[in-house]
Amino acid sequence: MPAITATDMGGSGAKSITETTLNGSDTFVYDGNRDPILYLRNPTAGAISATIDGSGASTTHGIEGVGTMDLSGGYAVGSIAAGAAKAIRLSTIRHYLEGTIAINSGTGLVASLLNF
Repeated sequence: MPAITATDMGGSGAKSITETTLNGSDTFVYDGNRDPILYLRNPTAGAISATIDGSGASTTHGIEGVGTMDLSGGYAVGSIAAGAAKAIRLSTIRHYLEGTIAINSGTGLVASLLNF
């Protein structure tokens, strides 16, 4: 269960990014005081569908103008095809990110957590 280490993207110039190869149940820390982006890259030969889930997230959350959102199953990233990547601005899914945060079913993905 590797922990995904955040890369501080503050300041100017090029940054060396920390990458973590996921093994199926991997953790990271969400810093709501920053503007973090989670980048997931699939270097494998097949599609991977991961889910991000916080152990302390409520089962539902009310959103004005939208209604009640079901958080119980975590945030489904969706299928990431072989050779493809997805980036998630974590503030947009912050309600899923309470408590201990895990990326489940992501074995083989390479993750980078970029804190802006």
